[in-house]
Amino acid sequence: MTLRATDHAVATAAGRLFARRWHPPAAHERGSAIVLFHDSLGSVELWRDFPGRLAAVTGRAVVAYDRLGFGRSGARAGPLPPTFVRDEAEDVVPRLRAALGLDAIVPFGHSVGGAMAIATAARWPEHCTAAVTMSAQSFVEEATLAGIRAARAEFARPEQFARVARRHGERARWVLDAWIETWLDPAFADWRLDDDLRRVSCPVLAMHGDRDEFGSVEHARRIARLAGGASRLLILEGCGHVPHREQPARVLDAVARFLAPIEPGPLA
Repeated sequence: MTLRATDHAVATAAGRLFARRWHPPAAHERGSAIVLFHDSLGSVELWRDFPGRLAAVTGRAVVAYDRLGFGRSGARAGPLPPTFVRDEAEDVVPRLRAALGLDAIVPFGHSVGGAMAIATAARWPEHCTAAVTMSAQSFVEEATLAGIRAARAEFARPEQFARVARRHGERARWVLDAWIETWLDPAFADWRLDDDLRRVSCPVLAMHGDRDEFGSVEHARRIARLAGGASRLLILEGCGHVPHREQPARVLDAVARFLAPIEPGPLA
């Protein structure tokens, strides 16, 4: 299948966002577009070839974007508020949908992006036909904090900090602080996704590696258990925090099978 990718600038009240859309051929395109939410150090470019492969196996358009402060989007100053997960769903998703002409969507997130996907499905049920989470956090778990503390020590090494700088340039310090300092802040300790999960009415696929260094499989189990819509749980054996790079074939197959029977119904 030959795919076409187009780049887009999305205006928001806080700054410009960079987005990329992968288009299947019109004769093959079906269903609602998949919108990808990246992880705490991620960007459009760091999805690598996954969005194109996802578009090919599902026949759906796939959109990925850099959150404000990341990748090729506008800069962001100051710390993230404790409400940043829900704020992304509330403030950014409507502008992204409007700019790209998206009505029905499938929010699909990796790591904290998975929490944003759930928050999106909870806030905009009339526009979400399904949701997918991958290595998502659903509460503040000690295993997650331990992984972040270990990462903080690792990124204190100049050669490791340089890796982030290659991805985010002069924003590298802000990107690291936005991840590490937010999650380790006592004000964030009580954050959990429970209320959003109970408001989700669409089908949910929750995937999680059993060797995830940033959280136990309890996150995915909690998502599947509390989601208000029909849910499917997939524990990936021998897989860490980045399933789309560690076990891409299995992830792509699982998502394609999950979405195959789902078509956008009448939307408000």
